[in-house]
Amino acid sequence: MPSRSCRPRSFRCCRASWNTLKRCWICNTYSMPTANNWESKAMTKSGTRMVQIIAIASLLTLLSACGNRNGTDGQTGAENDADGVRRTVFAVNTTTAIAGSITDYIRVTGDVRASSNVDMFADVAGELKRIHVRVGDRVQADQVIAEVDRSRPGQTFAPSPVRATITGTVTALPVQAGSMVSTSSPVARVAQTDELEIRIAVAERFVSKMRIGMPATVRLDAYPGEQFGARVTEVSPVLDSQTRTLGATLNFNRRDPRVRPGMFAQVQLITQQKEGAVKVPSDTVVRRFGETYLFVVQQHDDETIVERRPVRVGIEIDNVAEILEGVTAGDEIVYQGQALLEDGARVRIIDRITVLD
Repeated sequence: MPSRSCRPRSFRCCRASWNTLKRCWICNTYSMPTANNWESKAMTKSGTRMVQIIAIASLLTLLSACGNRNGTDGQTGAENDADGVRRTVFAVNTTTAIAGSITDYIRVTGDVRASSNVDMFADVAGELKRIHVRVGDRVQADQVIAEVDRSRPGQTFAPSPVRATITGTVTALPVQAGSMVSTSSPVARVAQTDELEIRIAVAERFVSKMRIGMPATVRLDAYPGEQFGARVTEVSPVLDSQTRTLGATLNFNRRDPRVRPGMFAQVQLITQQKEGAVKVPSDTVVRRFGETYLFVVQQHDDETIVERRPVRVGIEIDNVAEILEGVTAGDEIVYQGQALLEDGARVRIIDRITVLD
């Protein structure tokens, strides 16, 4: 037998048995292969096979995901046509284009506030002797709401009245009776709550759509499910250089006593509204390689096929698209399963879904 250091220069492994002898071309003797050699080769080939299996499984999964959207894309079958030729049939779900109203809007948020909020000041400095109102009281213009003692020790008592300058509701009393006040210290705050407004900030990209008189709908967190009508009454001529937003003010169409200053408002500024528009779900519109089209279902020689029809889209909002050209109300269009379709493809309708009403 050769020594341990003598390695076979070349030999062909026998996979049938571990007892196969290996001939050494140097000393012309035989030796048995070590288990480490077999294990190394077995592990290398096993790892290579595992990588190949994972790569193939990943490729099949990717192809399946690309061809299977919404449960119907990629589901195909084969049927014989009238000439006996087998053709691919695609399973699809369809819906119907309808006619109705569609509204385009800008969604913003804002705060409800009084149209006028004024602080009341004393004419002289001194001790605040009396306050004649409480928070929430209704006051009239020129009504005395407090008194300030401007006298000095040894002088005749001469109270100075603090009068309301506007008609409204007392919303705050910053100081208490007995406090010392100056001519720059507010004694009370009065707001005109009869006329409430909403202050909003509109993003720069929507500036071109803003105009005085624009209608809006308002939702308040305090009253979920209810809408309040409003209208734009002021639009700032300049944008805020820090936030790049345009300030605007809305007034409610009618006074509602439930609405209070400080409420959070969700506003939809209506930019465009159309009646009798042809509408389809946005998911039915296919955009590929710069083209926009729908697949319209047609019956042809007892076969159900689809026609790829170019369309022009108008307003598109809330997953609803207005179709200006290409289809009419009542046309049946493919809603799910259009990923693999081409013009003239045969289809089998699985379900007709009512999406818009």
